[in-house]
Amino acid sequence: MKLLLLPLIVAASFAAEKHIQTVALSGNETDAQLLEIASNVVPSPRQLAYHKEEFIGFIHFGPNTFTGREWGNGMEDAKVFAPGAVDTDQWCRVMKDAGMTKVIITVKHHDGYCTWQTRYNDAFSVHQSPWKDGKGDVLRQLADSCRKFDLRLGVYLSPADLFQIESPDGLYGNESKPRPSVIPTDPASLQSDPLKPRARPEGKPAFQHELDDYNRYFMNQLYELLTEYGPVHEVWFDGAHPKRKGGQTYRKDLWFSMIRQLAPDAVIFGGPDVRWCGNEHGGTRANEWNILPIGDMNLSGLDRTPQDIGSDARILARNYEVYGKKQTAKFLNYMVSEVDTSIRNGWFWRNEHEQNVRSADEIFDIYERSVGGNAVFLLNVPPATDGKLGPRDVACMTEVGRRVRSTYGTDLAQGFRTTAKGVDGSNLDSYWQPEGSKGSFEITLPEPRTINRIALQEAIGKVGQRVKSHALDAWIDDKWVEISSAGVIGYKRIHRFDEVTTSRLRVRILDSRNTPSIATLTAHYYAAPPQAVSITRAADGRISLTTPRPGPAIHYTLDGSQPDARSPRFTDAFDLPEGGTVRATSIVGDQSGPVSEATFGLRPQGWKITASSEHAGYEAAKAIDGDTATFWHSSWAAGHPAHPIALTIELPETTAIRGFTYLPRQDRRVPDSMVEAWRIETSPDGKEWTKLEEGEFGNLLNDPSQRTHLFDEPERTRWLRFVSLRGAQGKSYAGAAEIELLGK
Repeated sequence: MKLLLLPLIVAASFAAEKHIQTVALSGNETDAQLLEIASNVVPSPRQLAYHKEEFIGFIHFGPNTFTGREWGNGMEDAKVFAPGAVDTDQWCRVMKDAGMTKVIITVKHHDGYCTWQTRYNDAFSVHQSPWKDGKGDVLRQLADSCRKFDLRLGVYLSPADLFQIESPDGLYGNESKPRPSVIPTDPASLQSDPLKPRARPEGKPAFQHELDDYNRYFMNQLYELLTEYGPVHEVWFDGAHPKRKGGQTYRKDLWFSMIRQLAPDAVIFGGPDVRWCGNEHGGTRANEWNILPIGDMNLSGLDRTPQDIGSDARILARNYEVYGKKQTAKFLNYMVSEVDTSIRNGWFWRNEHEQNVRSADEIFDIYERSVGGNAVFLLNVPPATDGKLGPRDVACMTEVGRRVRSTYGTDLAQGFRTTAKGVDGSNLDSYWQPEGSKGSFEITLPEPRTINRIALQEAIGKVGQRVKSHALDAWIDDKWVEISSAGVIGYKRIHRFDEVTTSRLRVRILDSRNTPSIATLTAHYYAAPPQAVSITRAADGRISLTTPRPGPAIHYTLDGSQPDARSPRFTDAFDLPEGGTVRATSIVGDQSGPVSEATFGLRPQGWKITASSEHAGYEAAKAIDGDTATFWHSSWAAGHPAHPIALTIELPETTAIRGFTYLPRQDRRVPDSMVEAWRIETSPDGKEWTKLEEGEFGNLLNDPSQRTHLFDEPERTRWLRFVSLRGAQGKSYAGAAEIELLGK
C-alpha cells in the first residue's frame, strides 16, 4: 500500500509548491496534477509591480511623425526628424493627470531611426537632425521629465530595422558569422575588432558572447538604453517585421539575460513577462488567464490570439499553435496581458484635419475592461510635429483622468464589516479562502450606499490566479438579488452594473482551479456624463443622430464648429448629398456629453463603379453600398491577376474632389484585400489617365479603421481610379469595405 501511495504523495507535494513565474513540466503529469501546478504559479515581483501599474502611456515619435506614414521604409532623409522643440514635461504632465504610472517611448521604430544619442548609428539618427544641431536626445529629456512627474520609464527598441536592411553596408541580414564579442563594444571597432571594449558606466558589467554583426549592434544599443538613462521598468520588443533579409535571427536569449542583469526590475514585453493582448483596437477577453503553456522560453513572446488562452482546456491540451505551427508545452509560465491601442487613428501623429481622436467614453471603457479584466492598459498618445501632444488628445486624457479619479478615487465600501477574515480594501497579502473550490462571504457597509461598480482582487502573489467563475449579490427589498457575474478575477476584476442602493453585499465563488482566494473588495459609483452620439448614414444617404438610450437632446453642427445648446437640435434624419463633417453632442440639463464627429463623402447616387478584378459575391459595388459588413475583393481564383488592381468610379458629372476615405474589410480575419500602397488617377474621359497622388496605409490588420487622405489641391474630375499597388503583408489581393469621395 505504501509503495502505491508514494508516487501520488510526491506528485501532490510537487504540485502544491509555489512556482515563481515559471515551472518546467516533465510531460508525465496527469490532468489533475497539471491544473494543480497551474494554480500555484505566481507572478515574479517585477510582474506583480507591473500589474499594479494598471494604466501606462505609449509615445510614438520619430520620422513617421513628419512624413505622415505609419511605417517608415528606412530610406527617409535623416534630417526629416525636425521637431523644433520637444516638450516632454507636457507629455508627462498630461499622462500623470490621466492617471498613468509609466511612459514607454519608441526610441527606434521599424525604420531604424534612433532618437537618442547612440554611439552606433550616426547616419540615421538624431545626430543628423536639425533639432538642437544634432545634439538632442528625446530619451534623455523624457527620463528627466519622468523623474520630475514621478513616472516610471520604459523603452521600445524595434528588432526590425529597415535602415540596416536597405543600406548597402547595413548590418541586418548581412550573413556575418558569429564572432567573440564584448558588450559594450568600441563603436569604431564594432565590426573590425568586436572584442575591443569601450568605457562602461561605473559599476556596470560587460558581457562576452558569440555574436553576428546585427545582434552585436542591437545589444550595444540596448546596453546604452539600460545603463545611461536611469531605471528602466519595461523593455518593449515588437514582433512586427515589415521586411526580412539574409536569414537574420535574433539572440533573444542573450537580450533577455542582459536585461535581467542591467534592469532587474524591468518586465519584458514580447518576452517571458508581458504578452500582447492579440489586437490593437482595445479589445479585451472575457476571461484573461495569466498562466500559459510555453514551448521555448526564448520564443515566449510569440503572438497568441485565441479568446480562451490559458483556459483549462488549453492547459490540458499540452500543446498550442502559433502562426500555424504546433508547439509542445514544456513550461507553465506566468505572463501578463497588455492591452495596447492608440488614442488616434494610427500609432503616429499625422495631422489634425484627417486623423480621428477617440472619445473619453471609448478610452474610459477600455480602461475599465482592461484594468478591470486582469490586464494592463497601454494607451498610445503620439506627439505632433511641434513636439507636443495635440489639444484634442489632451482634452480626452484630462477627462479620462477625471473619470478615473472621481470613480475609483473613493471606496464606498470603506469601513465594511465582513464574514471573510483577511479581506480588506487594499492589501493583496492578506486574504480569505473557503474550505474548497467554492464558497461565499458577506460584507456589511456602514450605511446604505448607491453603487454601480465593484472591484475584486485575488491574492495572486501569495496564492495564484484560481477563480474561474463568481457572482455578486446585493441585499435589496429584504432578499439577495444577483447584480453581476463574471469568470476569472486575477489581479483585478471590475464589475459594472446598473446602480443599486444597499447596505449588504455577497460574493459567491462558483468554480475555481483550487482553493481560491479573495484579497480585496472595493465599491464605487460612476456618474456617467451624457451619452455619446452615434452618427450614421443610411443606404438612402440620410444622416441620423442617436444615443444608446433615448432622452437627451442632441445638438449638431455642419460648419466645423463645436456643437452646444445654441446649435441646431436634431429632430429627424437629414440629407447631406455633398458630404461633409457632422459634429454632435447630447445635452442633459447643463451637462454636455462628448463631441462625436463623422465625415461623409459624396452620396454615391448615379455612380458607376467597376474593378479590374473582383470575386463572385465580392463585386466592386460592395465598396460603395454603405454597408461596412460587405466588401469588394479581387479574385482569388486560380490564375487571379496580381497588383496593380484598379477600382474605377465614374461620376454623373464633373465634380470637385478634395480627398477620399478608405475602410478595409471589417471582419478582422485575414489581411487579404487590405490595400497597403495605392495610387489615385483621374481622367476627363475614362480613357487617358493621369496620376494624381500615391500613398500608403499601414498596420491595417491590427487597426482596420477608416483612413482619410486629402489631396494637396481639390481635383475636378468625372473619372477617378483607385489603384492598389501592394496588399497588406504582401498579399496579392485588393479590396475595400467602403470608399468615399470627399466633396469640396
